[in-house]
Amino acid sequence: MPAPVPFDPSAIANAKHKLRPAKDGVTVKRTICATCDIACSVVTESKQGRVVKVRSSDNPIFRDNICMKGIIAPKAFAHPDRILHPMKRVGERGSGKWERVSWDEAMRDIGQRLKKVIDEHGPEAWAVSTSQWNTATDHGLGRRIMNHIGSPNWISGVALCAGNTAAINRLTYGWFPMGDFNNTNCIVLMGHNPRRHSWTPLYNYIRSAQQRGAKLIVCDPRKSSSAERADIWLPLKAGSDAAMMFGWLKVIFDEGLYDKDFVANWTVGFEELRKRVDEFPLDRVAKLTGCEPEMIAKAARMYANSGPSIIPWTPITDMQRNSTSAIRLQGILRAVCGYIDVAGGETLQGFHPDVVPESTIEMHEVLSEAQKAKQLGSDTHPAFTYRGQEALREPLKRVWGHEYPNQITGCYMANPSATFRAMAGEGSYPVKAFFTLGNNTVMSYANMPLIIKAMMNQDLIVAHEHHMTPTAQLADYVLPGDSWLERPWLTDAFGWMSAYRPSEQSMEPPGEALSTWEFWKRIANALDRPELVSWASLTDFYDDRLKATGMSFKELSETTEIYFDMPEFRKYLKTGFATPSGKVELKSSILEDLGFDPLPYFREDPPVDPNYPLQMFTGVREDGYFQTAQRQVPEMRQRAPEPMIFVSPDTAKDYQLQENEWVIIENQTGKISAQVAIKEAMPNGLVRVPHGWWKPEMQSGAGHLSGALQYSDAQLCRDDEDYLDREQGIPHLKGVPCRIVKDPTGGAANPAPTEATL
Repeated sequence: MPAPVPFDPSAIANAKHKLRPAKDGVTVKRTICATCDIACSVVTESKQGRVVKVRSSDNPIFRDNICMKGIIAPKAFAHPDRILHPMKRVGERGSGKWERVSWDEAMRDIGQRLKKVIDEHGPEAWAVSTSQWNTATDHGLGRRIMNHIGSPNWISGVALCAGNTAAINRLTYGWFPMGDFNNTNCIVLMGHNPRRHSWTPLYNYIRSAQQRGAKLIVCDPRKSSSAERADIWLPLKAGSDAAMMFGWLKVIFDEGLYDKDFVANWTVGFEELRKRVDEFPLDRVAKLTGCEPEMIAKAARMYANSGPSIIPWTPITDMQRNSTSAIRLQGILRAVCGYIDVAGGETLQGFHPDVVPESTIEMHEVLSEAQKAKQLGSDTHPAFTYRGQEALREPLKRVWGHEYPNQITGCYMANPSATFRAMAGEGSYPVKAFFTLGNNTVMSYANMPLIIKAMMNQDLIVAHEHHMTPTAQLADYVLPGDSWLERPWLTDAFGWMSAYRPSEQSMEPPGEALSTWEFWKRIANALDRPELVSWASLTDFYDDRLKATGMSFKELSETTEIYFDMPEFRKYLKTGFATPSGKVELKSSILEDLGFDPLPYFREDPPVDPNYPLQMFTGVREDGYFQTAQRQVPEMRQRAPEPMIFVSPDTAKDYQLQENEWVIIENQTGKISAQVAIKEAMPNGLVRVPHGWWKPEMQSGAGHLSGALQYSDAQLCRDDEDYLDREQGIPHLKGVPCRIVKDPTGGAANPAPTEATL
């Protein structure tokens, strides 16, 4: 996720850092890379109106925050297969037959067809799935329009990647904290492995913290590169994060290592929590996690005694059947040790008072209570839906000044699995129109067979994209999106932070590519609601949001690297916490009122199916790719030309697997093909399956989807109740049963890509 801005004097000194002047006809722009979701501050160099180079910022705060994906971006966005004009489907859905149309033609037809769906089935029959990357933020306009029209069914990949974590954190202390890497004394990585070319700023922050003496604890089944540098490595069993946190709390409580004053004055439910923790003596935790009791205790003491410590957000804990409890246990550890809203600990930043946040733009207050109650999944898995967040409305307004702060765009979502079931005709009401913006929906959630069935059952599908992804191949309209090189941007880390960073437009978009802002403005017009997006342009929109700063967006971009105020810590002394009790809720009143266990718990794994004796660990990206993107970029495919699974030497021996051999990985949901990579770092019995594989050079359309049906890990990701988190309804991706069998084709059906095919 977006990298934190260090709150120290150097940040103030460099907030208005000036760019080096341009030379030899080169135009230099201060830009923020959105090739992935980290949002690194970089610099672009352009000649004759085209970006020719992306380089690291020369601002000391952001120097070296750049990876291979950002460096190659100018070439990647100039790919000959990029969609440059609106395309309309003319054959059967997924037939691959398209005709070029104008934006006006497309919008007239889309507007008529969407209004027909709304008239026949109600506004809730329209669902939207968006992304924070690729075509990037939609500036809050998608939710704004949906809220006015009356649809609560907005979903995103953030449902299982940071957005859900934001929503669950708020149940405990009313905000989603950001760790103060710059001043912390101890960092805990729960399966997270920031690297030089993946989560680059976090990698740099961690290395810098270690150089000044901060401790590093890594909990990861793999001996990752972070584990190799750690002071303590706990090789816990995949999916056992919550059990490990219980073990730490047991040690911290038994040895009196918690902040007794904070617990006494600023928490509720401590005694009940302590009784629950007592159910997890270290010998039980050792069995659940596979780690030695002595090492569990050593890590707990290091976290508690070295502080202030931080547990940064992790994409691993997000995706487990005990996700809600594990996320809450991390928050509870932060709180009971006194690391909340303190320097070097976890900062609760709120909104900047001078900038109108996207949450305000979204206007959740206009969506009626009756329509909110129709939000898909809110009856069974409500945690991040309107129903689950309802009790926070008054506390959030009291503390942060906003009734509906939508952090990481993930706090008022429908449940994805429930949405796809409704789209497939299996819900309490039908969903018949679906928009997907930069999301590659087919491959971005669990149970890909269900998603394809859902898409094939739609009356209208609109995709806003750069390339003809497997999802776009099933659409009625594919509309060309711009890139981060081609638009201005104002980012606050998706509502996570109170620091704003501007990004200048470096070049004009090619062809007829348009931004998400322009897309939604045209949708508002097509629905006869032009007043919903009344600003004349994106920069006018930003100027309006920035009025209180006394600067226009242009002035801010040209003069300011970061717009922020130095933080005030322990704000809860004045305002309390943004929870119903006003305190940190170790026992959650909200979960209790929703009918769930108000205390964290641990569900042990379902019984082992002997037909599927291995465990699959997926959802991890490869350095050259971000999620499902960049597979068409030759430089990236040369680094990782084929989908690989990673197994230990002993697992390879047990199953008679050879390096680079083609195999099939399968379970009750589906099967995929991949090559074998034998890695000493992998534990026995665990199969790591990288996320997001398809091959743009392969045949497109339904029945093929450019290799997604053959390679995508989403084919193996289950969403039955045993493999869903109870409170959120997100899938368990860290320990799914599977098996490996030989590929009878020996890879014959999997030709290696060439420069020509890419």
